[in-house]
Parts: sequence; structure tokens; C-alpha cells
Amino acid sequence: MQLPFEAMIGLRYLRAKRRNGFISFISLISVLGIALGVAALIIVLSVMNGFQKEIRGRILGAAAHIEVSDYQGHVANWQGLQQFLLKQPRVQAAAPFVSAQGLMSFGGTVRGAMVRGVSPALESHVVDIGRHMVAGSIDSLKPGGFGIVIGNQLALQLGVTLGEKVTLITPEGNITPAGMMPRLKQFTVVGIFKMNMYELDASFAMIDLQDAQVLFRLGNDVTGVRLRLDDVMAAPAVKAQLQGVLNQNAMVSDWTDMNSNYFRAVQIEKRMMTIILTLIVAVAAFNLVSTLVMVVTDKQADIAILRTLGAAPGSIMSIFMIQGAVAGVLGTLSGVVFGVLGAWNIDALVSVIEHITGSKLLSPEVYMIDYLPTDVQWADVSMITIVSLLLALFATVYPSWRASRTQPAEALRYE
Repeated sequence: MQLPFEAMIGLRYLRAKRRNGFISFISLISVLGIALGVAALIIVLSVMNGFQKEIRGRILGAAAHIEVSDYQGHVANWQGLQQFLLKQPRVQAAAPFVSAQGLMSFGGTVRGAMVRGVSPALESHVVDIGRHMVAGSIDSLKPGGFGIVIGNQLALQLGVTLGEKVTLITPEGNITPAGMMPRLKQFTVVGIFKMNMYELDASFAMIDLQDAQVLFRLGNDVTGVRLRLDDVMAAPAVKAQLQGVLNQNAMVSDWTDMNSNYFRAVQIEKRMMTIILTLIVAVAAFNLVSTLVMVVTDKQADIAILRTLGAAPGSIMSIFMIQGAVAGVLGTLSGVVFGVLGAWNIDALVSVIEHITGSKLLSPEVYMIDYLPTDVQWADVSMITIVSLLLALFATVYPSWRASRTQPAEALRYE
């Protein structure tokens, strides 16, 4: 099938002659600029998606999908609440918990920790922390045994190992003739977990539910009940439903509320990086304007001859729009290929950078994880591709319009 003459001429102009080598070089730079901008945008968004997915998975390894508590800080008759919640749609498991802060001391070293009292048999159905044990077991927590399970970073900071005793200091003190004295209780380390999330590994500990009730003077009350759903993404909808059926003193929060600052920051960063990198693609795309302007200036005589042969202004405009569009398509598709390949092989790239610099690129104390996860979402890739193509096409409109306004007599006057 023979191409329309507009397409044939536009494609021919892409192959510049030797005397037009500079214009060809500028065209190549424009294509490379679009490709680099698209590739950078795909890689950055894939890494940010990977961070969000990885951290969400790790957070949900220790955080329930939904927590139901009370504004007073403790829930009485939690067994009835637990049975009621288990009957609600989408709720798969429920477990009571006690949550409080404390100080852990061992060998003169003191560290703050978030202490959670759990029922091991029920807790394993709500969160997956039991699968991340590196020593001992969460099932070793027994009522009255005063055992404790801590994160590996917390164990490292305290210098404690399995079977040793740590002292837990609670905020609730005892009133003595000498004044208010903090309450102290020794716990035996019966388990150490590693969630590969520094914030949890360095400041989180679990004890048996009944031991926590005794330690924090709650009697038979608990802080609340934690829920696991059949679909983690349905948590906001289930939360809204529970708020409508529970009494007004109940406080319901889902995993997005409990980590709202982090997820909100990630979304803002993702939007801003998308805008910034899209501007880079736009700058590269609008380099096509200067390229096409030079081509139009150089081809004034050719345009005039085509006009005298009967070519309509619309055909002249189509010639240069095809030339610019092809450059935009080549740059965009090249960027998509390199961007997707780069996102899939980001670990190798990071390893090379770390080898050259001799330092760790990501510190787990700052970034929660020590490697770059990626999650290539084809919806993002499609959006980037469409935006890049539209920008490139838009950039060709003005030079092509100028070419269509060329007057044959004026262009051929000095030929």
C-alpha cells in the first residue's frame, strides 16, 4: 500500500542530508530528551509505587486492618464486642489487645517501646507477625509466664538474647511514702521477630494479654479489638459501616488512619514528582519546536515548489506534523522501553552505584527499608505514554502552521 505523499515527504525529511547535519543532530537531541524524560518518570513512579506497596505490606504485618476501641481508653465486656464484630460482613477474624508505652531496661541500657498485650491464639489470625520470628515463638507467651517478644533491633540495642530477662517500666506508678514510684516488672525474652521495618523492629514488643491487664491495671478490660478483613482495601468502607452500628463511644480506625501521615506524604511526593518530571518531558517535547522551525526555514524552497504544484496548505502542515509526530513517537516508545527495563532491574543499578560510592544508598533507619522496591503499574506507563505523545504532537502545531502559511512567490524570489 502506497503512503500518502504527505507521509512520504515527512518521513524523508527525517533523514537529513549532509548539509543539514546540524538539524538532524538537534532532532536526535529532542528524541533523546523525550526518551530520557519518559524513562525517568516511569522509573521514579515505579520506585515510589514499590515503596508504597512494600511499606504497606510490612505495616499490615503488625497492624490490623481495623481497630475498634473506646474514647475512654479501655473496653469492658470485650468478649461480647468481639462476637458482635465477627458477625459483621467481610470480618474474618477478631482479637483483643492492650496497648501502652513503657521503658525496657537491660544491663544499664534503657529503650522506649510500644508494648502490646495479645492473645497468641487469636493474634495469629489477625496479623502475620508470627511468620517473621527469627528466634523463639509468639506461642511461648503464656498467661502468668511474663514472657515478652521483641524486635531484633530492640534486642540488639539492649544487648539481650533469647531467655534473658529484661525489666519493663510502666508509666503507671505506685504511691509510696517516698512518693510516686514507677512500676517495674521483669519479663523473659521468649521470642525475637524481624519485620525488616526499622520502626517496628526497634520499638515494638508483645506480652500476653492477661499479663498486660495485670501490669497496666486494667482488670478484665482491654484497649480494644483488632480485626482482619477479607479485603484490606475495603477497610475504609467497613469502618464507615461499623461506625453506624456501634455506640457513639466506640472509636473505629482502619490501617489508613493509623498510618495516614505516611501514606499522605507518599501521595503528595508522588504527585509532585509526576508534575516535575512531566515538565522535563514537556521541555524535551518542545525542543521539537526549534527543530521544526529550522526545518521549515531550510525547506522554504521545497514548500514553495509543492505549493506551485498544487499542494494545499493543509497538506504542507501535515508533512511537518508527521515529521514531528514520528520524532515524538520514537522518543516516547524508546523511553517506555528503557524505563520499564530500568524499573525491573533497579537492584542491579543500585548495586553498581553502591559499589562505586562505597556507601549504602538507603539507610533503614531513615527509609524503613534498605533496598529499592519497584512496582511497574501499567496504568502509570499508559498515562505517561499518552501525555508524552500529546505534548509532542502539540509542539508540532505552530511550526507546521507557519510552514502552511509560506507564500510561493516570496519563498522563490531569491532562488
